[in-house]
Amino acid sequence: MIIRRSVLFCVGYLSLFATTAWAEDEFRPMFNGTDLSGWVLTNTPNETWRFEDGLLICTGKPVGEIRTEKMYQNFVMEFEWRHMVPRGNAGLFVWADDITSRGVPFHRAIEVQILENSYGNTESHTTHGDIFPIHGATMTPINGRSGSRAFPTENLSNPSPQWNHYRVECQDGEISLAVNGKMVTQGKDASPRKGYICLESEGGVVQYRNVRIRELPDTEVAPEHVAIANRGYRSLYTGLNLDGWKTDDNSDWNPQDWTLGYKGVDGKTGRLTSFEEFESIGFVVDILLKSPASKVSLETDQQIDLSKPEYAKHFQAQGWNRIEGTLIDGKYTLLVNGKAVPLPEPTVPHGRTTLTLLPTGPVEFSNIYARSQVAN
Repeated sequence: MIIRRSVLFCVGYLSLFATTAWAEDEFRPMFNGTDLSGWVLTNTPNETWRFEDGLLICTGKPVGEIRTEKMYQNFVMEFEWRHMVPRGNAGLFVWADDITSRGVPFHRAIEVQILENSYGNTESHTTHGDIFPIHGATMTPINGRSGSRAFPTENLSNPSPQWNHYRVECQDGEISLAVNGKMVTQGKDASPRKGYICLESEGGVVQYRNVRIRELPDTEVAPEHVAIANRGYRSLYTGLNLDGWKTDDNSDWNPQDWTLGYKGVDGKTGRLTSFEEFESIGFVVDILLKSPASKVSLETDQQIDLSKPEYAKHFQAQGWNRIEGTLIDGKYTLLVNGKAVPLPEPTVPHGRTTLTLLPTGPVEFSNIYARSQVAN
């Protein structure tokens, strides 16, 4: 009898262990502990992220993100984080587009806030795990305050330098957050509801460990709820310096974190040219004119003067403007704030080309992306 009970106990224990091990095996690490394999440096350079003793450490500079190479729809993600400075700011973005939105260093996405406690709680935000849509995304909050932001039902996050544990569950446009073991924040009806996962750099040193994900089965999702998939863009601006660019006068150019400023004193025209060359090019450049007299031209194998009426009529004088273009075999396509504009006449291709920014007067640039363009 004693032997039978022992056998039954062992069999039961082994069965429980096998079940637990199987459940744990559903999660997989999102980092290998040594480099950013599986992730894309959207608009931050390598210097922003490093590994030490298995910890992912973010410097907080510049403001920007890394994103997964893969898109996700339904999943459970767990990770631990801690801020190393008071009032530190960071975030997790889910269901994000491939690159950042016009005139901001952030993606269209649903953000799960990662704030250090001394940042302070207000009527508009808390430091304990808010969830909210950003830059064109939408979501209906549960426990909201008349807006689109979902607030936690309890304040459970620990201050710096203590560790916190987040468990984020995403399923069919619904999202929930458990802080240190208890679910406190929820949202529903999110759009997009399939896209990339991002970690944000926003000013303070933050550390991550045990970042892992369990994918759940995909379900049918309408195209309008799917984020913009990878278009092959790479950031040409580090946010820290002018590495990757050449100019006749560095003193006129001012790297300002996620924006790149040009002084343009006395109407002077600047020239900033990428070292990288392209056989055919696709590019994105965001532009903010700082004076009514300011002008900008872009140049690949020919110059496009964006102050000409056919382009300028689509510009916002008081806001950011997005220029999207391609050059293939001497022929351009060009969008100004999403509007197709008359194209320059095709030219004889000159071989490999660069991207050049030609501002006159004070101008700011951001979200400078390029890709090697392939003809359709």
